[in-house]
Amino acid sequence: MEFKVIWSDAAIADLHEICAFIARDNPQAAYRIGRGILDHVRILGTFPLIGPAYPRGARGPLREIVFRSHRIFYDVSEESRNVEIPHVWHGAREEPGF
Repeated sequence: MEFKVIWSDAAIADLHEICAFIARDNPQAAYRIGRGILDHVRILGTFPLIGPAYPRGARGPLREIVFRSHRIFYDVSEESRNVEIPHVWHGAREEPGF
């Protein structure tokens, strides 16, 4: 049975900012990055525990997967069968504060 992937408002804003920043110089690259992140997250519906634990999460250990230079943080609830995406972060930025 699939898990439901839920994007937080903050994660949607992160993705928008990432794509807008890249689109200033290369709209096609922005589309490829945005589409790639969305496609990469889609796998979490089938394999929610695929990413390693990220122990610095304020709500307990989060997990993360990486797409190119971007870190996709997520939280798995096996009881409700949900995967929540709180943030998408560029790897060159400081650690996120959750």
